[in-house]
Amino acid sequence: MLASKYFDCITALLPVCVICGFAEQIQAQETNGTALSAPFITNGISLSQAKELAFQRNWDLLASAAGVDAATAQKIVAHEFPNPTLSLSTLKINVDGNPNSTPAGNGFWDRSYDTIFAVNQLLEIGGKRRNRQRSAQAGFEAARAQFFDARRTLDLGVAKAYVVAAQAEENVSVLVQSAGTLRQEAQIAEVRFKAGEISSSDKAQIDIQAERFELDSQAARAAAAQARVALEVLLGDSHPQGKIVLSDHLETLVSSSSTSRTNFSVLWRPDVLAAEAGLRRTEADLRLQKANRIPDPTVLAQYEHEPPDAPNSIGLGVSFPLPLWNHNRGNVLAAEAAREQARLAFEKIQAQAGAEVATAEFAYDDALRRWQSYHDSIRPKSRQIRETIAYAYEKGGASLLDLLSTQRSDNDVRLAAAQAQSDLLIAAATFRAATTQISPSALRK
Repeated sequence: MLASKYFDCITALLPVCVICGFAEQIQAQETNGTALSAPFITNGISLSQAKELAFQRNWDLLASAAGVDAATAQKIVAHEFPNPTLSLSTLKINVDGNPNSTPAGNGFWDRSYDTIFAVNQLLEIGGKRRNRQRSAQAGFEAARAQFFDARRTLDLGVAKAYVVAAQAEENVSVLVQSAGTLRQEAQIAEVRFKAGEISSSDKAQIDIQAERFELDSQAARAAAAQARVALEVLLGDSHPQGKIVLSDHLETLVSSSSTSRTNFSVLWRPDVLAAEAGLRRTEADLRLQKANRIPDPTVLAQYEHEPPDAPNSIGLGVSFPLPLWNHNRGNVLAAEAAREQARLAFEKIQAQAGAEVATAEFAYDDALRRWQSYHDSIRPKSRQIRETIAYAYEKGGASLLDLLSTQRSDNDVRLAAAQAQSDLLIAAATFRAATTQISPSALRK
């Protein structure tokens, strides 16, 4: 029967062994080296490529995968039986000079020594092993859910960092274009100044405004470099220098962005599943501590050799601790407190997940309306006004104040439009992350 139980244990562990090395499999997919490869620096990297690279190299995600390995090891431990104890003793050895020989002879095996071979085996009763296995299984599912939640969080983090970097580069482009436009207006002002149509102070104001835009563009370049450094850190680059090149621009990302509002259950979000598995684990631990109040017997089988009378005999026995003083009350109370904490944590995370979904939906709807307003109305009107005032200024029909005011306003509108694009993309990524769900069956694989 004992051999049958060992066979059942090994059979039950076969699916577990398939998952062993979970972190090693993730690390095996990691690209060679720790720095970003040259193609991503020279040819550019898209948002989807950045996410895939982060899933392979990000340190937090790899650490979460190692947590799955640790939980897998705990499952193996929970399925193992306690080892038997083998003892060997030889007693009644005469030390007074009297021989221990017998009529059978004076060989070691023939002497009147009392030689005992004994095997002790602890037997767990009261459902201890079953509850320990349930606790380990729940811990494994919690670790798997935490890995999926870390992946969900990393997906959102990379999307935000990429969008912020793309917006910073768009700001640089807007400011450079604004400065270039004013430089062209400065050339026209030079002609009008020579013709005596404007004063030198008017011409100087255009130059000053163009230089301000150029300085702002330099500051925007520094901000873009910082954003790229933050992105490289998420991608697992050990030497981030902000050299990565983005191949997706805000316009491209907005045109390809979409959100799906399918049926969503907050109970299937990875963080909620992890909390639910943690609750089940504490419940199994509580049942285990209650079962520990039942003493576990240790059975004994022994062979005894003591010549000359009845030289060979066997013995059977059983022993168990008497629960007189220790009833495991403290451990039971601690397990009850841990279960209550896990229950409260589960309810809190469930409520927070629902709130995140509602908040993300409101934020996405608001960001979509603002971007549509900038895209369909504000930005086209601002561009038309700027072009009209610039043409009028060239023909002498508009003042320098009108030109500068219109240029600043259009510059602000273009920057605000880029911000609206960024807000929409981040809101969409946040909504997708908030509504990420997995099947509970995926945690048991």
